[in-house]
Amino acid sequence: MRFVLERRAETPLALQIGSPLLAVALTLLSAIVIFAALGHDPWRALHIYFVMPLSDSWGLQEVAVKATPLVLIAVGLSLCYRSNNWNIGAEGQFLMGALAGSWLAIATHGAPDGWWLLPAMLGCGAVGGALFALIPALLKTRFGANEILTSLMLVYVAELLMDWLVRGPWRDPHGFNMPQTVIFEPEATIPLLMEGGRLNIGTPIMLLVVALMAVLVARTLKGFEIRLVGEAPRAARFAGFSEKKLTWTVFAISGALAGLAGILEAAGTVRQLQPSISPGYGFTAIIVAFLGRLNPLGCLIAGVFLAITFIGGENAQILLRLPLDVTRVFQGLLLFYVLACDTLLLYRLRLVRGAAA
Repeated sequence: MRFVLERRAETPLALQIGSPLLAVALTLLSAIVIFAALGHDPWRALHIYFVMPLSDSWGLQEVAVKATPLVLIAVGLSLCYRSNNWNIGAEGQFLMGALAGSWLAIATHGAPDGWWLLPAMLGCGAVGGALFALIPALLKTRFGANEILTSLMLVYVAELLMDWLVRGPWRDPHGFNMPQTVIFEPEATIPLLMEGGRLNIGTPIMLLVVALMAVLVARTLKGFEIRLVGEAPRAARFAGFSEKKLTWTVFAISGALAGLAGILEAAGTVRQLQPSISPGYGFTAIIVAFLGRLNPLGCLIAGVFLAITFIGGENAQILLRLPLDVTRVFQGLLLFYVLACDTLLLYRLRLVRGAAA
């Protein structure tokens, strides 16, 4: 006799929508308990975390800036997860995209540049992220290696490569020995949408990608293939779809979007390379993907919510003297509750007796 989890034959739409909303509500309740335990007024702390970032135009711009890489990466990850390919290394692909695109900016620094430079940088970033993502795809399809482990371990390779380049060959000789590259030339930076802020054209690019990926998933044969391979691999084989080819495809798209996010961050928000260019976008995007129900439009909404927690966490550091780790605790709790609610609402617990057990 044993208990098994069995997916419901028909999951009501209300449960599918209600599961992430319940996860958010449980996270907020947990936040109230944590703030009270730390000796802070919970309602003031929640206001600082979730309301203050949306209270003025500067905060709204910063939320959009933070949401852009989160949504781009999460949309790519959602394709992988829908097809039952577990890419956990988006953080490394983000960094490799930043490195690949920034290489062109550094190589042409101080030389006459043209209109082609910025598009070429974006292309290099996407290709760099895609090629790095294809390593775990190759290891999985050729050798049967677990893509969770290989993609995660490659994150450390990307981090160490970034650290070595920024502190060594690419370090700014006039940067007072700081671990950073030269400031990119104006031709190699993402144009701003508004003067006096940091909002740039990376955000419209992200919105365009979300729209294209939504059409891909819902209206194309490739989107149907992704869903079918993930939900019914045997039926997909009978239909003539190749799991190995699809693995290469979704890893390439996921890595390209993560790499694009990396070069947009380097050339748009930071405008140079630094070892700390990412506050963990690649890992946080996993939460965004699941909170968004592995749907591009859902990832957009979830990415904005997680971006608010980033900005709110920075506000809490200043006003409440809370460490940044509190924000990471909230993000971890959110992922835990998302997975728990999915399990309890989308599956039912069944008791198996006798020979069947």
